[in-house]
Amino acid sequence: MSEPTPLSSQSAAQQGVSQQTLSELAAAMSDTPAPIYQRVKQAIIGQIRAGVWKPHQRVPSESELVNELGVSRMTINRALRELTSEGFLIRMQGVGTFVAEAKAYTPMLEVHNIADEIAQRGHRHDSKILVCEARLADAEQALQLGIAPGAMLFYSQIVHYENNVPVQIEDRFVNPETAPDYLQQVLNKQTPYTYLMEIAPLTAGEHRVEAVGASDEQRELLQLSEHEPCLLIHRRTWSGSRVVTSARLIYPGSRYQLFGRFTSHG
Repeated sequence: MSEPTPLSSQSAAQQGVSQQTLSELAAAMSDTPAPIYQRVKQAIIGQIRAGVWKPHQRVPSESELVNELGVSRMTINRALRELTSEGFLIRMQGVGTFVAEAKAYTPMLEVHNIADEIAQRGHRHDSKILVCEARLADAEQALQLGIAPGAMLFYSQIVHYENNVPVQIEDRFVNPETAPDYLQQVLNKQTPYTYLMEIAPLTAGEHRVEAVGASDEQRELLQLSEHEPCLLIHRRTWSGSRVVTSARLIYPGSRYQLFGRFTSHG
């Protein structure tokens, strides 16, 4: 999500979410068991993706949301902070909080098959499946996949190797409605990318990148030294209007770098 065009206080008020729309948000709040701030987030994300809350539109104040939804200010504050950090909203000091404008999909972080990337370097790809199973979605996983908490999802954990050296831990959650044979295909040693692109072709994606410390398990799987950092890419992909997969891709910091090329349009 990108920062909206700056708005004056007057125009921001004119473009604010209406009382009717605010009432619709309350109606959209799910009754499924989940932390209240997660339910607030899910309802707001649903309004944004449905086009009810539009880019550059000023969102209700914390006080308005507290009064309409009947939840605590602390709950609303956490939901808005997380939505801002995740790129759905943008806060402008002294003006208010606005719906962020969706970024265009750029080649800076394209989605590729890791087996193909390794082959292009003239190296050999191999993988080891650690987990491949169906499980029930918790609140966070449900939010990422756009499904109900407690609904079935598919989960796989795979370590990818380049010339026998581990280069990626792939933790992937998949929406069974979009990829019903996912588990069987992975067990047949087909890479997730290959099957998912065939069954649910990619139409949109998002990436979030951060530097993280490795857990003891990750350090062992990636054969890292004690204090070596990792690069974590959070990735979600869509096919049409449905989220297909949410993945956490963990790379050794010393064996991976991001590369992108851009040209000036100014």
